[in-house]
Amino acid sequence: MRKIISLLILVAGLSLFPAFCFAQDIDNTPDPVVTLRNEIQAAPNAAERNRLRLKLSELLHSTGHKTEALAELNAIATSDSFDPIGFYNLGNAFARLGETEAAMTAYRTAIEQRKGGYSRAHNNLGVLLLRAGRWDEASDALLSALKLENFRYAEASYNLGRVYAARGQYDLATREWRRALLVNPQHDAAKQALARGGNEGRIVVESQPPSKPVRKSEANVVERKAPVAGGPILTLDRVSFDLLQRARNASERGKTLEAVENFRRLLSRQNGYFPPANLELSYALLSLKRYDDAIVNLVDVSRRDGARYPISYYHLARLYELKGDLKLAEGALIQANSYMPTNGQFLLDLSRVREKLGDFKGSLEAMERYLKVVQDQGEKPAWSDERLAELRTKASKQ
Repeated sequence: MRKIISLLILVAGLSLFPAFCFAQDIDNTPDPVVTLRNEIQAAPNAAERNRLRLKLSELLHSTGHKTEALAELNAIATSDSFDPIGFYNLGNAFARLGETEAAMTAYRTAIEQRKGGYSRAHNNLGVLLLRAGRWDEASDALLSALKLENFRYAEASYNLGRVYAARGQYDLATREWRRALLVNPQHDAAKQALARGGNEGRIVVESQPPSKPVRKSEANVVERKAPVAGGPILTLDRVSFDLLQRARNASERGKTLEAVENFRRLLSRQNGYFPPANLELSYALLSLKRYDDAIVNLVDVSRRDGARYPISYYHLARLYELKGDLKLAEGALIQANSYMPTNGQFLLDLSRVREKLGDFKGSLEAMERYLKVVQDQGEKPAWSDERLAELRTKASKQ
């Protein structure tokens, strides 16, 4: 009897299990995270391992695990693998997560591994540098992309136009947006940029001489109101206009000495001053390390047209800092910032210069404003907390 009862209990108990076991079997789909981790471990080479890590990072981020996603990306970033495509895609992944500095580093690694020959990485690097307000570096990156594609890369031309517009060089911006449309007539962003820009800063050939001579003491720049909304149009005689185009073409193709010669010939016809030419000549002189000559042109532009070209103050500040004239550098950066208060690079440099001057409270104030600007743009540099703590400690001792 006892055996029969035990058997009945066993049978009754077993009858409860099938539903539970069946439910487990239905829900027993492989965990995609675990599957990807196993595939990463078994990857036959670095490129495949990096590809799978990128896929895993995207999966983790999409499910709300940003910290784990970044850990996978950092595993690629700290590897010594030769995988230019992987590092390019790593840059894109970091950029999507708002990790700008890490993205820039990844793009640079991709470029280095291809010995400079990676136009898409140059373009994407240029976009991030533009967003950070690092216009000169952005221009260099985008020009590198264009040179690699024989100046037939619509997206790089569009982005270079954005750099020029940010620097106040609207004529050059217009040229790049038109070049983008020549390569890709369907480039909507370039069309919209041209429509927004109107005739602002446009340089045209003067069809008729001015009604009265321009005195030598004045800038030999004739301005007339644009027929549509926008800034003034600048005019040049035909010979001067052609010299400007030759200088610009030589400059963007790395023929710096030829560019300098043509800029100087143009300026000799304009009593020494035509703001776009003076500004662009200063860039060419900077690349040749002819700093004193560059300062002369930048001072001229900043004094006469600093509001239109605040970048002139920025370059002056860099040169003054290089020469050890820190108070002049500080003053130039303050001027640049007054015209463009949302440019983070101006504030970052101002913080650095003030720290060199021993003005730690002023350095902290500029750094706090810089971080507010970049955080308003949805970014927070990884080094920011440590840097703020360091400056606060120094400022508290003043």
